[in-house]
Amino acid sequence: MDTILTIDNLQKRYGKVQALKGISFEIKKGNVYGILGPNGSGKSTTLGIILDVVNKTSGSYSWFGGTSNTQQALKKVGAIIERPNFYPYMTAYQNLKLVCDIKQIPYSKIDEKLQLVELIERKDSKFRTYSLGMKQRLAIASALLNDPEILILDEPTNGLDPQGIRQIRDIIRKIAATGTTILLASHLLDEVEKVCTHAVVLRRGEVLYTGTVTGMTSNEGFFELKADNLPQMKEALANHPAVTNIEEKDDKLVVVLSQPVAGSELNRYLFEKGICLSHLVLQKHSLEEQFIQLTSTKTTN
Repeated sequence: MDTILTIDNLQKRYGKVQALKGISFEIKKGNVYGILGPNGSGKSTTLGIILDVVNKTSGSYSWFGGTSNTQQALKKVGAIIERPNFYPYMTAYQNLKLVCDIKQIPYSKIDEKLQLVELIERKDSKFRTYSLGMKQRLAIASALLNDPEILILDEPTNGLDPQGIRQIRDIIRKIAATGTTILLASHLLDEVEKVCTHAVVLRRGEVLYTGTVTGMTSNEGFFELKADNLPQMKEALANHPAVTNIEEKDDKLVVVLSQPVAGSELNRYLFEKGICLSHLVLQKHSLEEQFIQLTSTKTTN
């Protein structure tokens, strides 16, 4: 798979504050990446550096395998890292015509992108009449005019109502379905879990996790088990090699695993020890639980 972006030991210092502490990760073509972290974790700083609007302190990054310099590479990048900034007295179509003139893009792209972001019926409405969600969608259309290989979004649903959030998510999915790589920064776990295939988790300028979203949520699982004799079951499970923790909750045992175990295998294991289960449910940790676990157990230097 082609590499769109490589970040290697990137560091950024603002006076005495070190915003990035040697972060490294790769963006592969065709995926939707979420840079996830609380405010102040270094998300926006990272995007600013790779878009050449913030100077790095040290480390390196390269676009498209280093085959072109940053300015050439950015011609294949679409990005929104600030609030949409269009002329309020001009229509959506007129605003996008100006963008086309600046980037030397044919006007034929305008209707295509307005259709994609579901604004084609409002293309002749003045920008000042747009809701916040519509303004954000117009900004996405603008960023897509040059058919970028990667679209970068910084907090794309920030400040939107639930309907606006849903619309942006649907649009991100449609864009990803065309094969465009997407990198979005967000502090919203739900947003990342619903639209991203991969995640990079930052805290205080450090990478805590990089990999697939499903990999992040399936690293650990737990069973809820119930039987007539809980103490006997608890004793038997304590000797199972994949069981790392057992907690009694109400009339059930919550059993945490260190590696994947099929429910049928666990049921057979207990049956062979004379224990018949009346309840067996495998649960997965949510992205939120995994995120809390990561950010609460990792320490910084």
